[in-house]
Amino acid sequence: MFLLSMLLLFVTACVAGWLLVFPAGRDLAGAALLRLGRDADRVRQGISMGGVQALLSAGRAAHAVLARAGRLVQRSPLLTVGCAALVLVPPLTALLLAVRTSLPSGATPAHAVNEQVAELLRGERLAAPPSLPPTVFTTAEVTLVRPQVASANRNWDLLDADFTQRLLLVFKVMRDQYGYEMVLLEGYRSPERQNRLADAGGHVTNARAFQSWHQFGLAGDCAFLRNGKVVISEKDPWAMRGYELYGQVAEAAGLTWGGRWKMMDFGHVELRGRRR
Repeated sequence: MFLLSMLLLFVTACVAGWLLVFPAGRDLAGAALLRLGRDADRVRQGISMGGVQALLSAGRAAHAVLARAGRLVQRSPLLTVGCAALVLVPPLTALLLAVRTSLPSGATPAHAVNEQVAELLRGERLAAPPSLPPTVFTTAEVTLVRPQVASANRNWDLLDADFTQRLLLVFKVMRDQYGYEMVLLEGYRSPERQNRLADAGGHVTNARAFQSWHQFGLAGDCAFLRNGKVVISEKDPWAMRGYELYGQVAEAAGLTWGGRWKMMDFGHVELRGRRR
């Protein structure tokens, strides 16, 4: 659309400049339009007279119109191109805009079915866990890995309802089946905070405002709770085993896991293809 608009603007400017700067061009264009108008009028008058003679006369007039149009094209190719662009570009643009663009649905690839997750998704509704004390997110171990997590939003009510249930199911399976207690580090993220995190560098995030599912309440960053302390470190074998299980369960619940990305984000999950 942008390229078509620029092309139309360029052609219009060229034709207008040619007509303004060169009087001969204006005279030529005016004379050509006048002749075409007279020929078209003759065609109309000939058709209204009826009979074979009128049709023959109309045919000769039409042939004259086409012949003069052809000579005009030969003498003034720039003017012809400009006029053709003015006539053809708008309808072509409308046709292009009328074509519906199908965006990727963001659906996650098929993964092994976790029977417990499948059963829970069929009916059980889970409640969000109680909030943890803020001091849990300000320990040296946490701030070393995620220095801005203390100011993150962990309000489950700001998340999409479907995403919330899927993430809570993941938490339940991780606890009941694998013995990992999980905690939400950050859920909804405001556009202002997203930009601040992006400004901190690509090692934090490459997504700016409204380029992240966090802004739609469809993403969450999670970690583990061990002996009352949040564990995020990827150097901890216990935590890394937990992340692997967490990714498998999250994908079984229909979520996208950041651990498979080029810039791996093991604690991140999101529900793609939806807007609230």
